[in-house]
Amino acid sequence: MADFKGKTLFISGGTRGIGKAIVYAFAASGADVAFTYASSADTANEIIADVESKFGVKSRAYKLNILEPNTYKDVFKEFDTDFDRLDFFISNAIISGRAVVGGFGPFMRLKPRGLDNIWTATVDAFVVGAQEAAKRIEKVGGGSIISMSSTGNLVYTPNYAGHGANKAAVETMVRYAAAELGDKGIRVNAVSGGPIDTDALKAFPNYEEVKAEVVARSPLSRMGEAKDLTGACKFLCSNDSSWLTGQTIVVDGGTTFQ
Repeated sequence: MADFKGKTLFISGGTRGIGKAIVYAFAASGADVAFTYASSADTANEIIADVESKFGVKSRAYKLNILEPNTYKDVFKEFDTDFDRLDFFISNAIISGRAVVGGFGPFMRLKPRGLDNIWTATVDAFVVGAQEAAKRIEKVGGGSIISMSSTGNLVYTPNYAGHGANKAAVETMVRYAAAELGDKGIRVNAVSGGPIDTDALKAFPNYEEVKAEVVARSPLSRMGEAKDLTGACKFLCSNDSSWLTGQTIVVDGGTTFQ
């Protein structure tokens, strides 16, 4: 098990699904954890209390509108008052609901506004968040930055063109960031998950169809769970991956090959 005692993680979107699983996985390995939330301060505070009680680490949460990435700068100023170091940053938060209208659907129904919102929340948010994180990670001698991605840019997924195209874009941005931040001791990678059984996926109108297809395609004959992505993230933040940067690790239960 990775030992992150004395280290600090900052992850966007830490109150549910994949983000919440990562918060708990890093806290269990001794890391202090900071995370953002979209709307529910009560949920964030419940997680903070639970994490601090169970693992004896420090945890804080900050409200962030991922559709306004420049507000990351204000969030990190708050972070600086609570923590004296940053070692790992994971860009995880996504948007759903009305914000993706015009961006989630068949190709012929895509609209610029929805696509622009997905770009803002996926690519722009990664860029601004990673820039702010890199300034702080450099001060401690280096660390790791990760963008969460998905195999929707590798395998056709109905209604997913807007998201899939932006996941491909953010993986490219990861490679550029890796090339330019390496001399600061900062490694930058992506973790691309196959369809994971989260609330976000359950919001898909064809959720049951997608789930059945994933189970049928996977050699492991099951749907992915949020905790299935935490191991890759911990690996990329550990010394075991000290010569790994600019890469995308696919965690998909074997579904992209079938």
